[in-house]
Order: sequence, then structure tokens, then C-alpha cells
Amino acid sequence: KNYHVTNKEVGNKIIFLRKLAAGGSIHSFGIHVARMAGMPPSLIDRANEILLQLEKSRNNGEDEKAPSLEQAVKNLSTPKIQLSIFDVHSITFDEIRTLLDAVDINRLTPVEALLKLQEIKAKIK
Repeated sequence: KNYHVTNKEVGNKIIFLRKLAAGGSIHSFGIHVARMAGMPPSLIDRANEILLQLEKSRNNGEDEKAPSLEQAVKNLSTPKIQLSIFDVHSITFDEIRTLLDAVDINRLTPVEALLKLQEIKAKIK
């Protein structure tokens, strides 16, 4: 059996109501979930562009001869830059990873853990 989480759309946002309902979902909420997860705005914008182009091609009566979703995405105009989740902050991300790799969490006191967290927070700023 299929189940979905009930939801409510408010403008451009989605609110998941935390109730299970029988049946599949009417919409896909991947872009909404990506936004909620903090993905970069450029990635969200590109996903919305692709979705809009796919919806336009489907609404223009191309359903019978429409290419597969994979082929339709390949046929879309490509972005001028390659989008990546970590490109913008890759140096900071690498520094934080190095810092965390050096920490032995089994020997860390609560105060030391808070100090490390403060150090990571400072690197992000």
C-alpha cells in the first residue's frame, strides 16, 4: 500500500502536517524539501527552471510523443555554470572536515565539545 504525509501549500511554501494518509501523493515536493534542507538558492532556482520547462513541454500536447523524463532533462538548456552544493564554501567545508577528523569524540569532555563547536561556528562566519 502507498501512503503519503498530508500537507498544506501556502503560497510558495509547503507545510507537512505530520499525518499519514492512504494513497500516493499528488505532487512531488523534492524542490520544497531541498529548500527546507538549506540547499543553495542557485540550485533551487535551477531546479525550478527545469520543472517549469518540463511542465511547459507536457502541457503543450506533447504527451503522446514526449521523451522520457531523463531525455527531457538532457534536452533542456544547460546552465552557464555547474551547480554544486559545496562549491561556494568548499575551503571552509574542508577546514571543518579536517578539524573534525582530528577530534577523538570518545575522549572529549562536554566543555571541549562546546569549544570545538564554537571554533567551527567561527569558521563558518
